[in-house]
This record gives sequence, structure tokens and C-alpha cells, in this order.
Amino acid sequence: MKAYDGMYIGGAWRPAAGQDVIEVVNPVDEQVIGTVPAGTAEDVDTAVRAARAALPEWAATPPAERAARLAALRDVLVARADEIAETVTAELGSPLKFSQAVHAAVPIAVAGSYAELAAAYAFEEKTGNSVVYQEPIGVVAAITPWNYPLHQIVAKVAPALAAGCTVVVKPAEDTPLVACLFADAVHEAGIPAGVFNLVTGLGTVAGQALAEHPGVDLVSFTGSTAVGRHIAAIAAGQVKKVALELGGKSANVILPTADLAKAVNVGVANVMSNSGQTCSAWTRMLVHRDQYDEAVELAATAAAKYGERIGPVVNAKQQTRVRGYIEKGVAEGARLVAGGPEAPRESGYFVSPTVFADVTEDMTIAQEEIFGPVLSILRYEDEEDALRIANGTVYGLAGAVWAGGEAEAVAFARRMETGQVDINDGRFNPLAPFGGYKQSGVGRELGVHGLAEYLQTKSLQF
Repeated sequence: MKAYDGMYIGGAWRPAAGQDVIEVVNPVDEQVIGTVPAGTAEDVDTAVRAARAALPEWAATPPAERAARLAALRDVLVARADEIAETVTAELGSPLKFSQAVHAAVPIAVAGSYAELAAAYAFEEKTGNSVVYQEPIGVVAAITPWNYPLHQIVAKVAPALAAGCTVVVKPAEDTPLVACLFADAVHEAGIPAGVFNLVTGLGTVAGQALAEHPGVDLVSFTGSTAVGRHIAAIAAGQVKKVALELGGKSANVILPTADLAKAVNVGVANVMSNSGQTCSAWTRMLVHRDQYDEAVELAATAAAKYGERIGPVVNAKQQTRVRGYIEKGVAEGARLVAGGPEAPRESGYFVSPTVFADVTEDMTIAQEEIFGPVLSILRYEDEEDALRIANGTVYGLAGAVWAGGEAEAVAFARRMETGQVDINDGRFNPLAPFGGYKQSGVGRELGVHGLAEYLQTKSLQF
């Protein structure tokens, strides 16, 4: 068992202010695998003060030197990739191969991308008789979720450091061990004391104190829309900037000209990935009425293959929540064609890969984010009907369009009210901006657009 008894603050592990601890449970066998301190408002204050003290020197550090530190951090993450993957597998329950390919590899790619951007970005430009400077916004509070525990930290910390900001991270209480591992990596990479700080704890205590702290200039939060609203309200009282990456109910639109079998199989795989615990998952599959029955049969067959291949959801509360949504889908008249609410194993927080047919757009499972391995298949009459259904939720985070020709798919995607759309199985791009329309959030992560979130603009006139 891995037990941390301190917080990483000011370049060193320091004792926590309180004595309470958080137990980290392996969702596969429900055994405690580690503990971390339950941080208090006092711990948060110490961390924010450390970040503020380190800010002037780090902000004045030439971008090339900041880039070199980020490159060193990337190299440490590469060297620790196996340890990262094993840690995420232990605390999240993700299959090891997925942890290696995604939970370890993606943060490495993102850290590397910001090392390159920090060196190349134009932090000043001349326009007319003015010089415009892009300066760090200041101290950043990064409050991160459990579903992609290291990726979400790196997607906030790397651009913040590239911009010249200092950071305090509050990781999710379910998956804090990889965050502690990351703090060790930061230290090994030689990033100066106070530039990165880590406070573990509950969202209602440490997260709340961090969002409220007057020494924080920007709160970057990834999580539920409800908590995002709460953080935005806190920030509004201090006229503090927020970057919010929130919920999603993304549509996978299969147009009649598409390769139906490929579109359905990839769509099912997308929903089952990470046990459905992905905010951008294509949880609504939209199929033309003439192809609907075939698509349902293909999806049911594909889902059945994931029974022994996906891991559990993160905890008992999430398992109960997801199974409750499945029961609600049945109660509202959707037709189960794969899976169901019954737990597939006697122990562990597992949920059966589930597919619903005959889903209508007004059903709960078609409107609310479930965050589990549950797919809803909806039929549409024509392209305009598909667009209406696709845009018919309060969310707008991601989506997909499949068509026989790229131009046809792009034309449809341009009319979707969502921040990111994959065209005919488009590949993940760590430089592409990620973020949502509507209640899916404010701001963008990744690439140059993610860097811009941590900068503020100053102009000098001559």
C-alpha cells in the first residue's frame, strides 16, 4: 500500500495541517491500496502562498528556459510511463493496456507539445504604434477529475507553466496517487520550488477553499456541470477568470452514405472506452430509419465483446448511479439489446456494457450524462431531423459524423453545436483545441488555444 503523509508545496513534501486521510480503493477488488492526506483550507493557503511567491521569478523566466523544463518533465514522464500506467490501473481500474496507451502516453504527448509551443509562441507582437504582450495570468488553481487523472492534470499544468503561471493542483479524491507520482516527476525535472504545488483532499473542502482563495487568479476545472456552475459563481464574486470543461452528451451521426458497420463498431468502442467514463464519449448514436434495425443488431453484437474487456467504474457511488440510469431507460420504454442493470460480477464496481434501442430524444438516457458504458441508439427521418436531434441537448462538447464523402460529413459537422467533431474516425490530435459549447463549458484545452487560456494581454503605445 502506498501512503503519502504530506503535500507537495514549495518544492518539497510537507506535513499536512490535519490528521485526516483519504483511502484510495481499487475498484476491481474493492481493497484499499493507498492513502493521502485530506487537505484543509490551511494547506490550500500555504500552497497558494508558495505559488504566489514563486510567480515573479517564473513569469520572468525566458520562454526558452520554461520550454526546457517542460521538455525535462516530458522525459521524466517517459521514464516513468510503466509506473504511471500501473498506478492508474490500480486506482481507476482501467485495463493495463489502455492505461499504457492512453493514461500514460497522452500526457507525455501533451507535455511535449507545450515544450515546443513555449519555445515557439509569439509572446509579443508589434501592431501599428503599439507593442502587444501576452503575459501570464498569475496563480492557477487546477481542480481535476478522476476519469483521466494524469491527462487532466498535464492538460492544465503544462500550458500554465508554458505561459509563465504557477499552479496549485487539487486532484480528484478517488485517483490521487498518480497526482502524487506526477509531483515527484515535477521535482525530478527541476521545475523551481513553488511553481507547481499539490494539495490532496475533498472537493467540498480543499477544492472549495482553492476556488475561493483570493490569491488565485484563474480556476481551471474539469468535472460536472453542476460543480462548474458553483465554481463560476464563486469566481464571479471576485471577478476571477474560469476555464470550465464540463459534461457532454455527444452525438455520433451516421449518415446513409457511410460505411455502417465501421461507424457502428467504432461508435460502440468509443462509448465503452474507459468504461464509458469519458465526457466526450459519443453516447447517442443517430441512424437513419432505413438502416436502424441493422445498426441495432451490429451494436448489440459489438457490445457483447466488451463484457470481459472493460474495467469497472470508479467507485460504488458511480456504479449505483449508472445502473440507476439503465433502470430508468427501461422504465421509460427504451429496449435493452445488450447488457442491463444487473451487476456482471459479485465484487468490484462493474457495469455491463449496455445498448438501448428505440430511444427517443425526450428520454432521460438521451438527455443526461450517464458516465458509464451505456449507448443509446436513436433513429432519424432525414438530415435535418438528425441535426435537430444532435443539437437537442444542453451539452455541446464533442461528436462524430460518418458519411461516404468527407465533404458531406464536414458540411453536417459545421452545423453541429459542439466544440469538437471527428470525421469518419478522425484521429486524436493533442494540438487541436478541446472544449464545449453551451453547458459543456467555457474555454479550451490543448494546443495554442489551451495556452491562450493562461495568458492576459497588455499593450504599450509609442
